[in-house]
Amino acid sequence: MRSISEIVTPSSYWAPAGSIGLNTNIFEINLINLVLVLGILFYYGKGVLINFLENRERTISNTIRDAEERHTEATEKLLRARIRLQQAEIKADEIRISGLTQMDKERRDLVDAADNDLKGLEDSKNYAIRFEKQRAIEQVRQQVSRLASERALESLNNRLTNELHLRMIDYHIGLFRAMANKSA
Repeated sequence: MRSISEIVTPSSYWAPAGSIGLNTNIFEINLINLVLVLGILFYYGKGVLINFLENRERTISNTIRDAEERHTEATEKLLRARIRLQQAEIKADEIRISGLTQMDKERRDLVDAADNDLKGLEDSKNYAIRFEKQRAIEQVRQQVSRLASERALESLNNRLTNELHLRMIDYHIGLFRAMANKSA
């Protein structure tokens, strides 16, 4: 077995004055050299690695915090957008219902106006028919009256003799005298 001094430094590197040195030949590195190198790296690199990991941890936590804030903000915006959407839907329903109500009212008004116009036309037609009927009846009366008068006159002319004529005149004169005496 080799001594520790031989492990750390092979005999070929020993200086003539008996000093100890470090073997730098990569093929001759042994376990102790490897432990020494790793120990030095660990001792001096530990602070750098810790700083690097702490910075990385802060960066990751800041990124997570920012993401959570953006998520919260986006959730709030989504909630507000949904509320606005519901309000818009309610308003649209109100407008649609109002439009349907207005349309129904206008339709009823139009139907009522048409009914009133139709009733007015019906009344006007009935009035015109009554007027024409009364006029026709009046014309028939006049014709009947004229015909009756003509026939009565014709009958009187045929039956009226001078003697009958004189008696009628005397009769009517007597009636006028009686009326004049009563009023005087």
